[in-house]
Amino acid sequence: MKHLYAQETRMQLGAFSLSLAVKDIAASRAFYEKLGFAVIAGDQAQNWLILRNADKVTLGLFQGMFERNSLTFNPGWDAECAEINPFTDVRQLQAQAEAAGLQPEARAEGESGPAFFTLTDPDGNPILIDQHR
Repeated sequence: MKHLYAQETRMQLGAFSLSLAVKDIAASRAFYEKLGFAVIAGDQAQNWLILRNADKVTLGLFQGMFERNSLTFNPGWDAECAEINPFTDVRQLQAQAEAAGLQPEARAEGESGPAFFTLTDPDGNPILIDQHR
């Protein structure tokens, strides 16, 4: 099967996770732990946790931080949140998205370091591209 895009032209968005807007972080944590997820990062007292299962599926639980569930990409990280180098900076990804005709709602600022931008897909699903370093 021929790929739609050549490998060189694909955006390298980084690690993928689903960020869930939860009502009760303790109840959500208990639920996902029963499905085999374990906390790998975060602070429940600050209303956010990152969980991963044996298949390396990553979920973020966020109470009171987002209105809707969101697809999240983290440039500079692989699927296990290990740093990758080199990586495509979030501001360059934003420029690539804009060159492709997409319009970010929130824009990455600064020249380097942590930053993020957001998009919304045609069905209204929020997408967060969030660089932590």
